[in-house]
Amino acid sequence: MKIIVPATSANLGPGFDTLGLALDLHNEITIKASNFTTVSIHGEGANRPGIKTNNQFVNIFYNFYTKLIGKRDPFRFEFHNQIPFSRGLGSSSAVIVSAIAAAYEMADVKMDKHSIVDKALFYESHPDNIAPAAHGGFTASMAIKNEHVYTQKKEIPSHLKAVVVIPDRSMSTARSRAKMAKNISMQKAVFNLTHATVLTAAFFNEDWSVLRMASEDKMHQNLRMNGLRELYKVQKTALLHGALMSTLSGSGSSFFNLVFEEDAPKIAQKLRESFPKFRVEVFNFDNNGYLIEKE
Repeated sequence: MKIIVPATSANLGPGFDTLGLALDLHNEITIKASNFTTVSIHGEGANRPGIKTNNQFVNIFYNFYTKLIGKRDPFRFEFHNQIPFSRGLGSSSAVIVSAIAAAYEMADVKMDKHSIVDKALFYESHPDNIAPAAHGGFTASMAIKNEHVYTQKKEIPSHLKAVVVIPDRSMSTARSRAKMAKNISMQKAVFNLTHATVLTAAFFNEDWSVLRMASEDKMHQNLRMNGLRELYKVQKTALLHGALMSTLSGSGSSFFNLVFEEDAPKIAQKLRESFPKFRVEVFNFDNNGYLIEKE
């Protein structure tokens, strides 16, 4: 079997741990019967030996598979990775969701995507990345008692594109979270609630005109961007040249820009000229979430 899982961009400004969307950038994992367990990695992570010897996908896969089947059958795992590590594009969530879904598929136990996301909460306690990795599109999600995720999904129209700026440096999710305030003022809480609410409504109503205003944040984004101050200029440049919204992707360091299709080449080129050391890519959106192909 092969499982294909998308990259994701989460938070989207004020939607901390709640909002996310899926990008047309994927990891593909092929699993084949074998006489003994082997792992091969191509693309992202191929030059990191530790990922091969202690592979998170393989570990999670067997955690579920052995419980479902009652034994640890050997498989050959072939990874073709496109999602960058530690760049705020949901690489960990892609691994978690795809490993759980693959285990159930290989065990021939039917499990819907909502249940897969529920299982993923054990490894990823907030659903902003795992929900779009599973369902695709734009998602608004909430986790209840760390057991169940409730998700509302909206497909993203094809006339919109993502222009993603991927810096040459990573940002640690754990360290960036540690910088955040343990408590925030009522004023900041109301600001984020109102903006996240309007941002969500704008996606569902396809009213792109309010996204620039609605995507502003007072909870986490600036604290994280201070670790790589070039990101302020990335945001300013994207908005100046027509981006509908420009937000830190997850905990960074990547920056997500939502644009109209006709504006994508111009905005991408301007960002490449302004930040020659950074990778700038134009992506479609993924409205499917993970897909499984059986031989």
